[in-house]
Order: sequence, then C-alpha cells, then structure tokens
Amino acid sequence: MAKLNFTVIIERDEDGVYIASVPALPGCHTQASSLEELYPRVKEVIELALEEYQGEIVLNEFVGVQQMQVVV
Repeated sequence: MAKLNFTVIIERDEDGVYIASVPALPGCHTQASSLEELYPRVKEVIELALEEYQGEIVLNEFVGVQQMQVVV
C-alpha cells in the first residue's frame, strides 16, 4: 500500500463554510463548518475518489499560494 501526499486547497466562502478541493483528483472536494470537521472529511473524500478514479494521478510539487488583485 502506497502513501500519497496530496495538496489540498482550502477556502472559506461568504457564509463562513470551509471548502476543500484536491487539484490532483478532478471533482474531489468537500466542505464543513469548521477546520476540525473538514480535515477528516478531506481524507475520506480522497480515499473515495481513489477507489473510483481511473486516470493517472499527477502529484505536482506544491510551491505556494498567492492572492492577486485585479481591477475589472
């Protein structure tokens, strides 16, 4: 059994709900009202996605996150 490390992007929406997505697994995301509730859900959704995922898993190296402001 292999150990895989996934990058997880966590954001908080306007209602305060935490949303997590896993870029390496298309469609792999979950949400929760607290970070303590979110973390086990993320692990569960990754495990479920890996059971169903048929594509190649590309685990890119995490470099960082940067917020950019644009005027529209």
